[in-house]
Amino acid sequence: MRAVSLHPDVIVVTSRVWQTTSTILRGPGAASPEAFVVDSPIYPDELEVLPALMEQAGFAFSGLLCTHGDWDHLLARLTFADAALGCAESTAARLAAEPGAAARGLREFDDGHYVTRPRPLALGAVQALPVPGRCEVGDGELQLHPAVGHTVDGMAITIPWAGVLVVGDYLSPVEIPTFASGSASEYLATLRRLRPLVAASEHVVPGHGHVLDAARALEVLDADEAYLSGLLDGDVDTPLPRGARSSTQRRHHAENVAACAPPA
Repeated sequence: MRAVSLHPDVIVVTSRVWQTTSTILRGPGAASPEAFVVDSPIYPDELEVLPALMEQAGFAFSGLLCTHGDWDHLLARLTFADAALGCAESTAARLAAEPGAAARGLREFDDGHYVTRPRPLALGAVQALPVPGRCEVGDGELQLHPAVGHTVDGMAITIPWAGVLVVGDYLSPVEIPTFASGSASEYLATLRRLRPLVAASEHVVPGHGHVLDAARALEVLDADEAYLSGLLDGDVDTPLPRGARSSTQRRHHAENVAACAPPA
């Protein structure tokens, strides 16, 4: 796992697997009494180091946030077992409708990668947040924006005093758009909502991949928008964004084409 400071109040850690990111943020200024962990790294040793990393940085942990309800973004509960999990109302509804799904997803991953954990994943208290809306942290406010399409739920988070935008599983430099439980049209609408937020940010944190500056994030957004527009127009040969050529991304593309195909 690697950690990078984007601002005195923002640290991003990146897991060794899938380049999954977690953003650690505190309210404005070193005296802030509150700090949140957004999303999570994946491996047990990465999760275990989060409290020490926050202590070293002078961040006082106060709660968890997640951008959406996929299991690989929920694992900070394994470290901060007593903390409430703040999420969009759409994510709270998804988690309530899919009891045990996150734990099953983690168990399947662990079985396939020979990972042993000290305890199973339990989500505990979930706090539904209105989106669009705001969330106080210390003397500052996070801005919460709807981000559905990749999944049926989710939110992006602006940290305005730091110039940082956390977008969840959008704008990834290492993955093409996928929408197994969402839709291409909703994904495209989210990209269009994100555009002005990206342009106004200094750093953009995707759920998977390295942190982007605004110019690079807009390039990724343009490529993803063109790709999704092609799919929705029925162009099965639309170029994959960023020239992705791995077998995994080709498989995702085939799934996307099938999902966008008109009914027989």
